[in-house]
Amino acid sequence: MELRRSRAIVPVIDFLAEAGSTNDVVVARAAELPDLAVVVTDNQTGGRGRLGRVWVSPPGTAIAVSVLVKPSGLPVPSYGWFPLIAGLAMSRALNPLVPGEVEVKWPNDVLIDGDKVCGILTELLPDLSGLVIGSGVNLTQTRDELPTETSTSLLVAGAQDIDVDAVLSSYLTHLTTLYREFQTAGGDPVTSAIRDEVAEACHTIGRSVRVLLPAGDDLLGTAIGIDEDGRLLVESDAGITAVAAGDVTHLRY
Repeated sequence: MELRRSRAIVPVIDFLAEAGSTNDVVVARAAELPDLAVVVTDNQTGGRGRLGRVWVSPPGTAIAVSVLVKPSGLPVPSYGWFPLIAGLAMSRALNPLVPGEVEVKWPNDVLIDGDKVCGILTELLPDLSGLVIGSGVNLTQTRDELPTETSTSLLVAGAQDIDVDAVLSSYLTHLTTLYREFQTAGGDPVTSAIRDEVAEACHTIGRSVRVLLPAGDDLLGTAIGIDEDGRLLVESDAGITAVAAGDVTHLRY
């Protein structure tokens, strides 16, 4: 796959005919690859999401994209913003392609009219020198090929003339722009306006949510914002809880 527009944006793009996990490929090659190097495939056989979930789609119907980020000078705690930055970038890339509403679900999903079209998994490099931002985007799956009733694809959502290079190049353009703004601000989400931009795009804020916390407890309440560390603020009977990690369900009642 030529990916001409995408190759003009980043220093390296390696398109693989098949990969177990593009994140694993990037992690293994991180020492030799530059900042913003990209590995992509339309046939990922061992993809995974948060909490050990498996991500599988018929070959040629989705893309898996992993971007290596080596944010020199940024404090490691600021890395927690990268899933949200990637989600914002992907939402901006997909928004012009479909008639429906494209939004970010905290912390790592992109939705079209409430259904998941993209999942994001970021992983720290073992030496903490950077991280890998992995994204899986459903492109041309039919309704019967989607894994859940709350999943969608660009095709199902009404996109016309779906072009891999157009989707990828738009995502990489938005991602690199947001990354540079964040880096210029020294990883400050307020100075860079990243927090405000993410909050504006975040479908979770203002909704009733159930959060399954890492310890196994359920937190029921209303998502009211995102703090300076990228944590979701949930207001419940117990007060306001800052959630750094958890499985969020949007409640529909």
